[in-house]
Amino acid sequence: MGDKKAADKVSVRDVSSMEKKTEKMSSSILDIIDLSKAKVTEPGPSTLPCSGYPDDAGVQRMHHPWSVYDVPFDDLARGFDRLRAELPQHDWKIVKDGPDGSPAKTPQIVANFTRDHFSADIRLLDQREHPDKTSLIEVTVVSDCFRDTSHEARDSG
Repeated sequence: MGDKKAADKVSVRDVSSMEKKTEKMSSSILDIIDLSKAKVTEPGPSTLPCSGYPDDAGVQRMHHPWSVYDVPFDDLARGFDRLRAELPQHDWKIVKDGPDGSPAKTPQIVANFTRDHFSADIRLLDQREHPDKTSLIEVTVVSDCFRDTSHEARDSG
């Protein structure tokens, strides 16, 4: 138990309102990408446990991975460049802009939302040399760790 972080220091938030906020964050990124003819993957945000906390503490984060695809690579590249230019104008602070650590050195932008507790990891996957694969912009939006209000009610009851 000594290695575990104290769950009572984590803010308490309602999961459904965090889902809505996470969707809103993702939508704002999609609006900046601005590729109306592109397809977007469907699954919405879900919760994942936060590591380093006791398993029964109910500490979790919102996690929303999605992708934009099915348009020419040059359109994807322009959408990615728009993110680079416009995220800071929408209260996102870019903390990384460069190749990721993969052998492909995939272009990556990591940005933190300055007014709320969200981060986005955005990558431009160029699959033009692999006809069986699809080029896309891969986006993962995550929230800071929080405890759900229902878990808080169980603790105090």
